[in-house]
Amino acid sequence: MRNISQFISDRANLVDASGIRKVFDLAATMKDPINLSIGQPDFDVPDSCKEAAIEAIRKGFNRYTQTQGINQLISRVHADLTKELGRDPGEVFVTSGVSGGLMLAVLALINPGDEAVCLDPYFVMYKHLMTMAGGKLTAVDSYPDFRFYPERVEKAITPRTKLLILNSPGNPSGYVMTREDVQAAVDLARKHDLIILSDEIYKEFTYCEGADSPAKFYDRTLVLRGYSKSHAMTGWRLGYAAGPGEIIQQMLKLQQYTFVCAPSPLQLAAVTAEDVSMAEQVAAYRRKRDLVYNKLSSKFQIVKPEGAFYMFPKAPDGITATDFVTRAIENNVLIIPGNVFSSQDTHFRISYATTDEKLEKGCDILNSLV
Repeated sequence: MRNISQFISDRANLVDASGIRKVFDLAATMKDPINLSIGQPDFDVPDSCKEAAIEAIRKGFNRYTQTQGINQLISRVHADLTKELGRDPGEVFVTSGVSGGLMLAVLALINPGDEAVCLDPYFVMYKHLMTMAGGKLTAVDSYPDFRFYPERVEKAITPRTKLLILNSPGNPSGYVMTREDVQAAVDLARKHDLIILSDEIYKEFTYCEGADSPAKFYDRTLVLRGYSKSHAMTGWRLGYAAGPGEIIQQMLKLQQYTFVCAPSPLQLAAVTAEDVSMAEQVAAYRRKRDLVYNKLSSKFQIVKPEGAFYMFPKAPDGITATDFVTRAIENNVLIIPGNVFSSQDTHFRISYATTDEKLEKGCDILNSLV
């Protein structure tokens, strides 16, 4: 009789458990840790969105929607994107979070042996989704400042490359691509006939001027955005994709056999969310960024982030990031080692999506460990 492990697919065995989830599980076993590890807003879903969801549930809006989502949300997103980009963004559909959109995009575009290029460090899901699809992800070194270096990226492009994956504002670095960065990426995509997959989940949390979506300049861009970070709807699993109709239609077909549709009453709440200003929360996170940067920059080498709610400091000289994170956890501070996001083990990720009190205490402890 075969051992149970022999039934497990090669696809599953090639995917590692998330290092972030491991820290999340560790946090559940600790008594009141200073948790600077999880990328989840510390504010709650706006009350008007909660009420819209509750009303939808009570009125019986609890059945499947069309696979693409409800017309009210699709038409609103399409109109807003058209205004922002100055052009028709293509077709739009509602996804089960940006993570769901990423999975559908990769499955719709990548054949075994196909390649994609992104910057290193990168969001952990990109590598493993490519593995699941039988593709290869080439992560291009963007250290020390996490910028988009077109000459480095171009060297990584091969005849098998189909996708250029961009994430701005970025996780884990918080880097925001400048207009020049975006134009350089678009020029490369056009030159090498690539699709740009633009992960813009943190777009609401942008603290600088002049940050444009590549979709503004390149119609072969697939835009992925959502409400998890901007409106604290992490557990609601709501996002959307916009881009070329041929790609969207294939993603929709795959959604039929996977997610079926995004949660129906919550889609109505997302229509309400489109009219809710999150400016106060964004300003609070800009201030939290400054708090953490000012506390840590005298002891750590840090590129000041211009977006998201992460900071990616360099570990002290003479020690790996993993070892430094171990020391931090032994002192009740949860952070993420950079090798979860990177081929390098030199940096660590801090999420400043928590209270000022915990940020102050956490930074003091980290400084004491240097």
